[in-house]
Amino acid sequence: MFKSFFPQPKIFFLSFVLWAAVAVFIWYVVGASTWGQALFGATPPDAPPVIGLGHFVTPEFLWFYVYYLVFNIPFIGYWHWRAKHPWELWSVAGASVILFVTYFNVQVSVAINNWRRPFFDMVQNALAENPDPVVSVGDLFELIWIFAQLAFMFIAVIVVFRYFVSHWIFRWRNAMNNYYMERWKQVRHIEGASQRVQEDTMRFAGIMEGLGVSAIDAVMTLIAFLPILWGLSQYVPEVPFFGAVPQALVWAAILWSVFGTVLLAIAGIRLPGLEFKNQRVEAAYRKELVYGEDDHDRAQAFSVANLFNDVRRNYFRLYLEYMYFNVFRFAYLQADGIFGYVLLIPSIIAGAAIGFTFGILQQILTAFSQVSNSFQYLVNSWPTIVELLSIHKRLKTFEAAINEEDLPDIDKEWLDTHGTTSIRDIDDPEVESIGPGV
Repeated sequence: MFKSFFPQPKIFFLSFVLWAAVAVFIWYVVGASTWGQALFGATPPDAPPVIGLGHFVTPEFLWFYVYYLVFNIPFIGYWHWRAKHPWELWSVAGASVILFVTYFNVQVSVAINNWRRPFFDMVQNALAENPDPVVSVGDLFELIWIFAQLAFMFIAVIVVFRYFVSHWIFRWRNAMNNYYMERWKQVRHIEGASQRVQEDTMRFAGIMEGLGVSAIDAVMTLIAFLPILWGLSQYVPEVPFFGAVPQALVWAAILWSVFGTVLLAIAGIRLPGLEFKNQRVEAAYRKELVYGEDDHDRAQAFSVANLFNDVRRNYFRLYLEYMYFNVFRFAYLQADGIFGYVLLIPSIIAGAAIGFTFGILQQILTAFSQVSNSFQYLVNSWPTIVELLSIHKRLKTFEAAINEEDLPDIDKEWLDTHGTTSIRDIDDPEVESIGPGV
């Protein structure tokens, strides 16, 4: 799954995480964000945020482009020198492009969030009985035009980006397909080999396209919006039940999201295994029917009935587990919709006394939602993650059979239950049936 596309996957991913952590640490903690002042100048510390497309050509942003290249070129060059992997241009350099464009798209959301305060403050002022200053039609249209420019740029970037990601993911599937087909003579007798090579690699690639990009987007959103939420916490001097808490919005977003993630992880802990077994019983049932097309001694009523009973039993258990899981999932998501407002009740009541305006309210709710949704990545993606884990288990079992390694525990449990001694037996035409009791 991974070594076919990435050079030395375990070392590569570890080095990537460490290298990225170092880059972020140097930028935010060491202060590298200010090192580019000699090249591009500096924005005064008390200057308001730039509203509109100018956000992307500020001195800080121009320096960030250079900083990103300075950190990425050595990393890409090192892995080219170390591994010389046939897919390194796509896997290593392509991943670098995906990271940058994802961060750029997140910054569009930051720019829109900066736009919210002046726009909604202007709306609040226009609705006042004696607006001061007076708001004209042109003022509102000017801000709406700025929003339109940001939206059009986001659309242009995201469309090209999704096109590139689709090609990147297909190259990953291409690499897996080549890896398995090079070993086809030794794997063709493994249970469901054709399904693993065709269907599971297809589904793996499809899920990674959505899930992987969402994961990167969640991390980049945290990097971009956490400092913003940290700054906006000055407008929330206290929260319900706890009173004054420094940086309350940041801590509330983290604790609330961790609570939801742990809650749903516990509620859905059995789902990956059931999804995996579901594919097993479906494959066994389908295989017996396929053999029955050419051999009148196969797919007899009794054996087919037993195999379908396996299918039914697993589906019913899966439905029950999902019902239990969805009770917690939807209860949490409904509570999440109102949680931000609950935190802001004291600030809303204080209002003008602490400089709290309608624009600030909108800005805080958006930033808080971005941060909490990023922390809630597992919550929002759990059903898809379950499916991915199921596919990963099947491909891991497939690769274990290729390399004649010990099978994972879940496969040993399957083989013990169904009375077979080798995963190859499941696909062996000499085995009359694999249903329990047959």
